[in-house]
Amino acid sequence: MLLNVLLLIVGFVILIKGADLFVDGASGVAGNFKISKMLIGLTIVSFGTSAPEFAVSVKSLLSGSGDIVLGNVIGSNILNILLILGCSALVHSLTVKNNTVKKELPITMLITCLFAVLLSDSIFDKGMINQFTRSDGVVLILFFAVFLYYLIKMARNKVEDEKDEDIISMKKAIIFTIIGLVGIVLGSNFVVDSASFIAKEIGVSERMISLTIIALGTSLPELVTSVTATMKGEYDIAIGNVVGSNIFNIGIVIGVPVALLGGIGNIAFSYIDLIVMVASAIIIFVFSFDDYKITRKEGVMLLLLFITYYGYVILV
Repeated sequence: MLLNVLLLIVGFVILIKGADLFVDGASGVAGNFKISKMLIGLTIVSFGTSAPEFAVSVKSLLSGSGDIVLGNVIGSNILNILLILGCSALVHSLTVKNNTVKKELPITMLITCLFAVLLSDSIFDKGMINQFTRSDGVVLILFFAVFLYYLIKMARNKVEDEKDEDIISMKKAIIFTIIGLVGIVLGSNFVVDSASFIAKEIGVSERMISLTIIALGTSLPELVTSVTATMKGEYDIAIGNVVGSNIFNIGIVIGVPVALLGGIGNIAFSYIDLIVMVASAIIIFVFSFDDYKITRKEGVMLLLLFITYYGYVILV
């Protein structure tokens, strides 16, 4: 038990330091290439911090635990918006760029709604059971391919108005990014594994562990990275991390494993989860569209919604 408590503490230290280096490295890459930090947030940062979710999905499908795959993605996407953006906005109001409000956030809403529809077979045909098939996975991958095309077009646009002071060298930026990402993945694994062991030792149920430690654990990279980015004033990276992670989670974390390894039948989930997931994507768009900011007040509202939803999940 003592060893696991020490590993838990070490894991948090590695996670936080890894996020610190990762944000500095990602920002440095953007500065050296003269590309938007939002693009870096949508790609390198979001894809990197989604590595734990992808690993959990592949492992769960191979072991026949399809519901864990779905719960991992649905839960992570809800956490990314309500908890992570909520915490980030509490640190400092997040400025949202015009392009993000008009393009990236609508893309997030579309793929989230598409995912919810693909999971709701019984709503459209009462004789069917809810399942997630290989063809559903392919549909999500194709949608993600459209998003990648958008990112490629975005990458062609050089950015001249980013701050040029204190830009680290490209070599150092790449090293920071790689070391930071490794630290994030290792740190989050230490935290999840140690916390799971401690929870079992003190008699916490498997259900509660999956709802709390696993869901929160796989979202720790996004949480620490976005909060760290906000503290450094890198709001584009903080927001891009969440937006990109949500799109990546749906298109790749669940789309690719299901398309390659087979579908998930007899899905056992609550429609309240899908409603909250879709509502979260819509809420963040509404908040951003109003004044191109996610304010501290709105951050508090997101956190209150998170507490309400999680309270329902744990108690019901």
